[in-house]
Amino acid sequence: MSLVEVRDLKKWFPLGGGLFSGREGWVRAVDGVSLDVEAGETVGLVGESGCGKSTFGRTLLRLLEPTSGTVRFEDTLVTSLDRGRLRSFRRRMQIIFQDPFSSLNPRMVVRDLVGEAIKIHKLARTQKDVDARVEALLERVGLRTDAMHRYPHEFSGGQRQRIGIARALAVEPKFIVADEPISALDVSIQAQIVNLLKDLQEEMKIAYLFIAHDLQIVEYLSTRVAIMYLGKIVEVGPSKAIYAGPKHPYTKALLSAVPIAEPGKKRDRIVLQGDVPSPVDPPSGCTFHPRCPIAEKGLCDVKVPTLRPFPDGRQVSCHLAE
Repeated sequence: MSLVEVRDLKKWFPLGGGLFSGREGWVRAVDGVSLDVEAGETVGLVGESGCGKSTFGRTLLRLLEPTSGTVRFEDTLVTSLDRGRLRSFRRRMQIIFQDPFSSLNPRMVVRDLVGEAIKIHKLARTQKDVDARVEALLERVGLRTDAMHRYPHEFSGGQRQRIGIARALAVEPKFIVADEPISALDVSIQAQIVNLLKDLQEEMKIAYLFIAHDLQIVEYLSTRVAIMYLGKIVEVGPSKAIYAGPKHPYTKALLSAVPIAEPGKKRDRIVLQGDVPSPVDPPSGCTFHPRCPIAEKGLCDVKVPTLRPFPDGRQVSCHLAE
């Protein structure tokens, strides 16, 4: 059994009609996603902005309530837990938010920001024990212990994200959703945070769902990669296999934009035509077919593809992938 098993997860947001338009419908942000995460591995989740990556991560943790589908963590069906049981269960699954500027309460000092969860889950008996744990966590993420008595606005963006990581680690989770944790940081700081996450994983055997749009970072960190388009997974499999030879046309287009480190060597750039369709009214058949360079009329615009297994361990949602 995988550490995390997601089956046919959907998160649809109601679209209310205006006073005069009378229009109603649903925004299909996450539309039937199934994904497994093994203990101690990193699964990278990539795709264009607005494809549903962050919504999927938050729905998986039940920070957003799913419309349908199931999430199982080890032997627990997370989607069936009531609020009381979910509160105590949350220490096993945590999140690192994208924006370190807005994810930390500006009125709390670091001592309380990191120590709050320790108190809630009763992981230390006294305030002295809480403080000792907070100090150890701060040192582990590369901050000095005198940071305990300072407020978030007194830190740089990279330091704030380190505080966010310390807060996630405070309850000793087995699984962390890292929701674009470096996208709001300077490039010079991004590598430090990525290496910190990698070191923490090796030391603490944490599993990550690493959500990002930087394909090079995902390649460096991830054991497996899932490619998302318009609320659906279109390709998933071992990182090395996908980066060496993508099979879905959308994956090929994404990877064609990634620079190659070797001097003089370039990829043939695939430029997709048109814009991403609206999740309110997705195309029939394969949702990628209006932008796909190899789509076949009468097949791709009619029949919905499912994830097909390939011998190298990947799955691809494409009628024409070989």
